[in-house]
Amino acid sequence: MVPEVLRRPGLRWRGASPARRRTVRFVAVSTLAGVVAAAGAVSAAGPWEAGQRRAERVRAASAPRPSAGRDDDRPPAAAPVLAAPAGPPATAAGVTAVLQPLLADPALGERHSAEVIDVLSGERLLALDADGAYTPASTVKLATAAAALAALGPDHRIDTTVVESPEGIVLVGGGDPTLTAHPGGPWAGLPELAEATARELRARGVDHTRVAYDLSRYSGPVLHEIGPNDNLAPVTALMADEGRLDDSDHGPAARSADPAGDAARTFARLLADRGVRVDGEVTEGRAATGARRLAAVSSPPLSALVERALTNSDNDIAEALARQTALAGGRPAGFDGAGQATAARLAALGLPTAGLHLADGSGLDRGDRVSADFLAHLLALAAAPAHPELRPLLTGLPVAGFSGTLRDRYPAAAARGLVRAKTGTLTGVNTLAGTVVSADGRLLAFAFLADGTRDAEAAQRALDALASAVAGCGCSRAG
Repeated sequence: MVPEVLRRPGLRWRGASPARRRTVRFVAVSTLAGVVAAAGAVSAAGPWEAGQRRAERVRAASAPRPSAGRDDDRPPAAAPVLAAPAGPPATAAGVTAVLQPLLADPALGERHSAEVIDVLSGERLLALDADGAYTPASTVKLATAAAALAALGPDHRIDTTVVESPEGIVLVGGGDPTLTAHPGGPWAGLPELAEATARELRARGVDHTRVAYDLSRYSGPVLHEIGPNDNLAPVTALMADEGRLDDSDHGPAARSADPAGDAARTFARLLADRGVRVDGEVTEGRAATGARRLAAVSSPPLSALVERALTNSDNDIAEALARQTALAGGRPAGFDGAGQATAARLAALGLPTAGLHLADGSGLDRGDRVSADFLAHLLALAAAPAHPELRPLLTGLPVAGFSGTLRDRYPAAAARGLVRAKTGTLTGVNTLAGTVVSADGRLLAFAFLADGTRDAEAAQRALDALASAVAGCGCSRAG
């Protein structure tokens, strides 16, 4: 009998209210080297759903020009994923004149770095200590996501499987942190895996079994160097709902100290509910090489995982992505191996990696180091026609005033809906890196890194002012 594989076609956020699910469509049109930029969906109250993001990725590579009209109740159109020389090129002198006064804001801390580049030409329009190595905080997720996409491709899925063993069955963790224990959701999870397993066992005349779980896909310590923390569960190859002990699906939350064991015990209980008695205690074990697969569930595609990781700054998904990169590169899937594999993939993309050091995939480790030059060039590369596999980096960026970690920022700024950027925050560290279409119609990539900040809210306002200035910049020769 062929083992049953259940795949999750899309990624939605559990527990979202109808208001959170309402989306507002936007249409933005321009071209980049002959490619017409596209429309996507901006959620007025939360993260985008996979359907709209998928539409945006498709339209970003399509040729027809859609209408640019919009209804009166729609918010300002968000910046297109790809944009183009709809206007004259910006100049370094123009960009510098606009940003230089803002970069003198003391809210940016003891030291700070900045770079702005023209995506189409690659010209560096502004650089302030742009090659210096800074603590990136969560903007390092851009590096983590890019490496995973380059290593595995946007369509890759992570399997959680059940295989035979001489003693019974083994639940094998593949590293999917979005695996859910909740029934009736929009994608397959532990309930569906238990149903498929029970069906397979009953077909063989088996009504009782022993259950073990295998975590061998990952290696090294499961705890981040910050220790037990509401921002990240112990990093294991098996967990359900990111080890959260409440009904949240993003942000800080109390976490299980043993997410793998909890997930395995939940699976055993679900199996029993479906008529297969579980003998004895659920224990950690190891699946034999070549063991026959009984059933499996697959994660959403990597593109959707990347988008969720970036929109919500999801640390658990980011660490999982880093370990998937390590596995693809034949390295141990722990913090060290993941960092080494990620750096190697980024170097292979031709990015400026001098000074790059990756101690984790999430940015929670203060030992991480990147440069503004690296982040700006990474974002520009994601928009390049030669690298469509990296496009989820752009579709996953929070949109100012509308989604993710930028939802509550830019409340009255002219850049609301135009700036798309990844945020980063640690005590004394504030960062922002993303893309914006300037007033002249040029797609610009920017990275701003501030270290030694004393007031996080003031630092965020200063960073937002910089991004808003880039959006409003009439910095061309013609302007």
